Amino acid sequence: MEPHRLRVPAGLARLIQGLHPELRRKIRAGIDLIRTDPASGKMLRDELTDLRSLRVGRFRIIYRVAADRVVELVAIGPRRTIYEETLRRLRPE
Repeated sequence: MEPHRLRVPAGLARLIQGLHPELRRKIRAGIDLIRTDPASGKMLRDELTDLRSLRVGRFRIIYRVAADRVVELVAIGPRRTIYEETLRRLRPE
C-alpha cells in the first residue's frame, strides 16, 4: 500500500530543519511511520479530538488525517508544552 501524502506547514518545516541532527532523524522516522500507518498515534481528546499524537522520546508529533490519503502535520514539540501550544494555534483569536 502506498504511503499517505504529507502536508507540512512552512514554519514546521523550518522547525524540523533547526533541530539537533539526532532528534531530527527520530522525528523523520516518526513521520515516516505516520505516513505508512496514520493510526499509529493516539487519538487526542477534548478540544483536540480531530488530532492524533505520536510519541518520539520527549517530543510529540501532532497531526491530522485528512481526506484523500493526506496526513497534515500540525505541531511538533516537547510533551510538556505541545498540547497547550497546539490548542492556542487552533483557537480563533
